[in-house]
Amino acid sequence: MIYENEVNYRKELYKSLKIDCEKCFGFCCVALYFSKTEGFPNDKDAGKPCINLKSDFKCSVHKNLREKGLKGCTAYDCFGAGQKVAQVTYGGKDWRENPQRANQMFDTFLIMRQLHEMLWYLTNALNAQDNSIIKEEISHMIEETIKLTNLEDINIMKLDLVSHRNKVNAILSKTSEVVRYNTNMGRKSTLKWKKTIAGRPNFIGADLKKTNLRGADLRGALLIAADLRGVDLSGADLIGADLRDADIRGANLTNSIFITQGQINGAKGDSNTKLPVALTRPTYW
Repeated sequence: MIYENEVNYRKELYKSLKIDCEKCFGFCCVALYFSKTEGFPNDKDAGKPCINLKSDFKCSVHKNLREKGLKGCTAYDCFGAGQKVAQVTYGGKDWRENPQRANQMFDTFLIMRQLHEMLWYLTNALNAQDNSIIKEEISHMIEETIKLTNLEDINIMKLDLVSHRNKVNAILSKTSEVVRYNTNMGRKSTLKWKKTIAGRPNFIGADLKKTNLRGADLRGALLIAADLRGVDLSGADLIGADLRDADIRGANLTNSIFITQGQINGAKGDSNTKLPVALTRPTYW
């Protein structure tokens, strides 16, 4: 471990995975493909700057994203990959200064974003896990992943992300099973679903206010516009769940696992929504 005190260790990890646009070069506004139908300013090819990106890499409409209906922009989270690539991988040299390396920078950012996302989930697993043996396994995987993020760009491009992600997913699944089992004291969740879309549990627009979701397996679930007001989601696994416009006012997500800032940013909450300490309450709630 880097820190003797595990609490400080986790805090430092979470801190490094928070976005800091001031130290980035607008990678998310350039490297990504945009679709206007998904809440972005316009349809845009990957590698092309957003129409709102200024010369100083700031967004010209950042303060009015919600008013303009740009939910895709407000929900996106790079898990701190932007500033890592800008300040560490490329030492503060931006893609406008180095147009010949721009595409390589963008590709590196997209890979780094995946590594940082894995680090977010692993840190969450470390926080949720009580089993000392599994915690040690998680810690080793965190250190292994951090080492990958510190590689030179040419080596980052050569990474076998599928293989590494499979190892990470095995640990996350193990943690999910333990947390959900302990939350329900060994009883299985009563949540039932029959319909799926592309293999994902379909709860689009569903009224789940009276459903027991403690320790529920909501991995990859489509919860778009679902009514989750006042629901206790303690121990529920929300990895990959689509919470766009889900109503989580008054819901308790304090001990939900594998939930991200992006999911929270896309949902509808209020001052009574309880969030994990690592997440920030959106100002527009």
